[in-house]
Amino acid sequence: MTIENTAFEGYRHSPNEKTTLLRLFAGSATVIALWMAMTALVLFAGTYAYIAWRLPGPSTGRYMQDFLASPVGILSALTSFAGIWIGLWMAMRFVHGEPLSALFGVSRRIAGGDFLKGLVAVLITSLFSEVLLYWLQPEIVRGPIAFSYWLLFLIPIVLLAFLQTSSEEMLFRGYLLRGLAYRFRSPLIWAVLPGLLFTSLHWNSSSTLAINACVLVSIGAFALLLTLLVYVTGNLGAGFGAHLGNNLTGFLLISHQEGYNGFALLNAKPLEGPGWTNWDAVLIAAIGIVSTLLTMLLLLHRRSPLRVGTNKQSLG
Repeated sequence: MTIENTAFEGYRHSPNEKTTLLRLFAGSATVIALWMAMTALVLFAGTYAYIAWRLPGPSTGRYMQDFLASPVGILSALTSFAGIWIGLWMAMRFVHGEPLSALFGVSRRIAGGDFLKGLVAVLITSLFSEVLLYWLQPEIVRGPIAFSYWLLFLIPIVLLAFLQTSSEEMLFRGYLLRGLAYRFRSPLIWAVLPGLLFTSLHWNSSSTLAINACVLVSIGAFALLLTLLVYVTGNLGAGFGAHLGNNLTGFLLISHQEGYNGFALLNAKPLEGPGWTNWDAVLIAAIGIVSTLLTMLLLLHRRSPLRVGTNKQSLG
């Protein structure tokens, strides 16, 4: 498996001279501010509506937590990621003097073929990992959502999941990676630092240390794969598809988190729940790593029909 970096070299040299460390910091602060503002708006306005309109969902007396665990709360939480898109547009337009589309790739378009390949590959390997997780912990029950309602919300969930995952790719594998790669040659800076930031955001205070460690290892491996896809293709298309496929599995098919199981057809034993051993955590991390390696083979092996970076098809 040979990895070429010609496309990435074009991507890393595409920023203009305004891409300085100071401007990257200012742009990142802008994105974070808009993201936090949008999140606060969703949380407080949504919680108020949840109480005032008595929307369907849990009723434990912890109003904000009940809202976030409700179906409307899950949908609302996903809309908060629009703040990242708005912040990136402002940062690129007013801090760097570039169009937002410059983050997509050198062509300034999302590679549509790579998007589909990334989506299909991760859906395949996600199902494989779910089989292994079922072998480890077969406590899977039918989710509370009726199949008719699941079909009704299918398209909104896909669109909002794309909003979430694409915003994260634009920030961590686009804005930060591209800007740091323009200033630094070492991948320890432009690849590892954004990956660590992305991974750290998935810490769950409700989970044990061992489960948190296994989840962070799995997500860290997946983040490295997403970075590798940008390195190979010089485009965010494959990462957009892969990240979307990963999250759709949890949102719509088999949920492993209590806070995001409102639309899943099946609910597995929640990772933040009790009863997990340290050995379970090791096996969960191993399953995540194996799944990521299989995804890498599907997307990068020269004989794979899902190999990325072999076409010029674009979206947008």
